[in-house]
Amino acid sequence: MSLVTLAAIYFTLWWVVLFAVLPFGVRRDEDPQKGNDRGAPVFPDLKRKFIWTSIISAVILALVWAVFHFGLIDYDRLFDPPGNAPS
Repeated sequence: MSLVTLAAIYFTLWWVVLFAVLPFGVRRDEDPQKGNDRGAPVFPDLKRKFIWTSIISAVILALVWAVFHFGLIDYDRLFDPPGNAPS
């Protein structure tokens, strides 16, 4: 796998994991001020969530790399059309 492919996978994974991590630890304001949304978090703690997102994405990327590097899934045959098995 090239570095460009790994970077694209990491970028996509990072955003997917971010949206999965965002709801963790969110507490909403029970008495919001006028003009504030009732569901808005009191303290979103985005820095910590970005760090965890980066760590989780890196672990998943390492697993994906290992699967292809050690041949558990053949990267060359992954996108072959069905029925084109080598003879």
